[in-house]
Amino acid sequence: MLSYFRSQKQQIREEAGMTLKIGLPVIIAQLLQMSMNFVDTVMAGNLSAEDLAAVAVGGAIFIPFMMLIAGILMAITPIVAQLVGGRNLKEIGVNVRQSLWLCLILALPVFFLIRNLEFVMHFLDVTPSIIPIAQGYLDAISWGVFGISGYMALRFFNEGMSVTRPAMYFALLGVFINIIFNYIFMYGKLGFPEMGAIGCGYASAVNGYVMFMGMLLFTMKHKPYHRFDIFSSLRLPEWKYLKEILQVGIPIGLSSTMEVTMFALVSLLMGSLSAVAVAGHQVAINFSAMTFMVPFGLSTAITTRVGNAIGKGNMPEARHRGYVGIGLATSFMCVTAVIIYLFPDIITSIYTQDKAVQDVAISLLYMAAIFQISDGLQVSGYGALRGLKDTTIPMIVNFIAYWMVGLPLGYYLGIIRDVGPQGLWMGLIAGLTIAAILHNIRFYILTKQ
Repeated sequence: MLSYFRSQKQQIREEAGMTLKIGLPVIIAQLLQMSMNFVDTVMAGNLSAEDLAAVAVGGAIFIPFMMLIAGILMAITPIVAQLVGGRNLKEIGVNVRQSLWLCLILALPVFFLIRNLEFVMHFLDVTPSIIPIAQGYLDAISWGVFGISGYMALRFFNEGMSVTRPAMYFALLGVFINIIFNYIFMYGKLGFPEMGAIGCGYASAVNGYVMFMGMLLFTMKHKPYHRFDIFSSLRLPEWKYLKEILQVGIPIGLSSTMEVTMFALVSLLMGSLSAVAVAGHQVAINFSAMTFMVPFGLSTAITTRVGNAIGKGNMPEARHRGYVGIGLATSFMCVTAVIIYLFPDIITSIYTQDKAVQDVAISLLYMAAIFQISDGLQVSGYGALRGLKDTTIPMIVNFIAYWMVGLPLGYYLGIIRDVGPQGLWMGLIAGLTIAAILHNIRFYILTKQ
């Protein structure tokens, strides 16, 4: 009996090590991606309030579209992971080529759509002076949609191969490229006119192509990939492969978009309460978003590890890998929950010295400590389900949890019952908790055999 427990402990330790090895570069890459948004905000804020507002409004419109594309393309990770596990190497190259065609198919309508969204800003009563600048930002960044989409497809392919360091390196490169071209385009250097927020959009577009070219060159030159014949021939789009990517990916894309828009709507509802409520919410949600990057990165590793096991036809191994990953992600979030609960005043002091804003932020950080665990469980459980290519039912679960429970409950408590910011966050906690419970129950049921 003792030897059995020692064996189990060793297996858990080895699997946790593999999950961390794959997931850690993804975590760093995601944090670097967040830092690019931070750089855009700071550099725009140093120009004028209008430029800062235009970047904020333009980004709020642009991000959901890119989240949808990213979610659809994320299907490449479990598809490739299962093909690797099953040693079906010939199909890997075909799927990667088809994913690049899909990038073009998805990016083309988004390119035209985001260039014609002034009416949405008028509908949302955005300040009239900001609208032309925000639309200029969208016109500029639209040129980068194709590069950003291509980068994501190749990144998700590499993640399916358990090769996650390139994305980390190119994200680091992207931070520097972003700063340099922001400086040139926004402030009018090297002979370019001063374009302000619009220059920020062009800088992001250039950055997208630089990162895409870097990932493309790595994928072409990486010797272990030569056997896949990814770039050996140019084949037209094939519905057989596109269909599978879309069947797995569309639910992921819709789920991601639903979650992003839920948090965006909560931010907008905060604006109906007071400026202090918005500021306090921003502090708490920003810190929570940073801690969330850890389980999010681990969820990618969980998808890959579970997918490899499924490809080999080993369901018990998939179950083991999934639960080790879920345990790892949730354990980290338990630690961050304790830190947030014990030191909310220190955290808020990093962001602001305004006492009123600090008070709101601290009250929300106490609630963030609660949903850390729910957030870790839901994203890691969803990552395990992606490894099984099970995405449709989780999408329905997310719709119910976020849009039928979380948002209505938050609106009822925060706005109608006048509980305030805490009431809106009660809705977030409820939505995330329901998703966490149901995703993990589904993974338990599907792998029970």
